[in-house]
Amino acid sequence: MAKQDLDIDVEAERPVKASGPLKWYLIGITGLLVIVAASYATLYFAGIVGTPGAPGAATAEAAATDKPGAAPKLPPLYLPMEPAFVVNFIANPNARFLQINLQVSARDPLVLERVEKHSPAIRNTLLMLFSNQDPVVLNSRDGKEDLRQRTLAEVNRTLQEQTGSAGVEDVFFTSFVMQ
Repeated sequence: MAKQDLDIDVEAERPVKASGPLKWYLIGITGLLVIVAASYATLYFAGIVGTPGAPGAATAEAAATDKPGAAPKLPPLYLPMEPAFVVNFIANPNARFLQINLQVSARDPLVLERVEKHSPAIRNTLLMLFSNQDPVVLNSRDGKEDLRQRTLAEVNRTLQEQTGSAGVEDVFFTSFVMQ
């Protein structure tokens, strides 16, 4: 082989390097693409974005409804009934009073607005209910749970009488003190 066949032009095969502003522009674009891809991947695996029928979307829809094909169920909303309910016990000398803080729960904000609007009637009904309780029965968990269920029924009954519709899903005792 001749010497001229082995001569390789080293300068011709060297890649062109970016320099100056072009180099920073390419680094910025690359960084932006990495951030967008990471954000999309996070949202995709969280089930927030994706194609219909994707595993994350199906799971979110199934969790939000009670029945297949039903409209998504709204999250529960809570309304504290303030101030606390305080009633005296007359029949039992061992317990003199009961203090209950409670919150009502509904998924429709209009139901909570009606509860708030008619709270004087609801509070009256609940004060009558609470004052007729036996403190010995209320010392047990079953007694408290029974009172909670009766409270829910009375709230819905009073709301039905006042507005023509009920809608409170649950009642929660957030504080329960007997002394």
